[in-house]
Amino acid sequence: MSIRVCVAGATGWTGSAVTNGILRDDTFELVGAVARSAAGQDIGGITICATLAQALLTPTDVFIDYSGAGPVKEHVLYAIEQGVNVVVGSSGMSAADYDDIAAKAEDKGVGVIGGGNFSVTATLMQHLALIAARHIPQFEVLDFCWAEKEDVPSGTARELAEKLGDIQKPKHARAIEDLHGPVETRGADINGVQVHSVRLPGYKLSCEAVFGMQGERLKVVHEAGQSAEPYVSGTLLAAKMAVDVKGLVRGLDGLLFGDDG
Repeated sequence: MSIRVCVAGATGWTGSAVTNGILRDDTFELVGAVARSAAGQDIGGITICATLAQALLTPTDVFIDYSGAGPVKEHVLYAIEQGVNVVVGSSGMSAADYDDIAAKAEDKGVGVIGGGNFSVTATLMQHLALIAARHIPQFEVLDFCWAEKEDVPSGTARELAEKLGDIQKPKHARAIEDLHGPVETRGADINGVQVHSVRLPGYKLSCEAVFGMQGERLKVVHEAGQSAEPYVSGTLLAAKMAVDVKGLVRGLDGLLFGDDG
């Protein structure tokens, strides 16, 4: 039996690639799509809805959100309330937001898989950075993207910083509060990790963890290209597994590496 899927942001850069991936995969049946600007248009034989509430009137097993930073939390909580499993591809949510989502998912007995980046190579970047953080006490995160991106940092960088800070809080040669000049230039503190976001024309998505030791440094870098295709396979893997999950799984690494992630 096919997994019935609804996609929000179905006509966006990543959402359209994910929607096309669903239509190509016999494991899934596209039963709903949300895109306010394209409401009423046809996609894969169904009509695009303006709101998630309209789309979920059709029985749905998994809701995939690539709608963007603004509506994502509201979408996810609404889907959970309807008893629908969720894959969160949109960025812009904090650890506190995910705490709220985890509590709601546990209460309703549904699965939520939330990832800052569903690319397999980006997940490997994070996995390797977390290994390095166990051995190197000083590190920071750099985040690059196009000028118009609405959320800072990217979901990839935020999730990376939150997980790095759980490994250990990086040491500073000089405390941030003891510096002279605007301390904002040292980046934002996310779970004890300094994160620097650059937004300029000419960039796609790039995220790196930088580790420093006396006389040497290590960079673990992920760079995305022009296509959204790298995010499709990981998103579809998460959609297949969401129906068997109860509660929140944070990050594709939780699926690929389990407890070793």
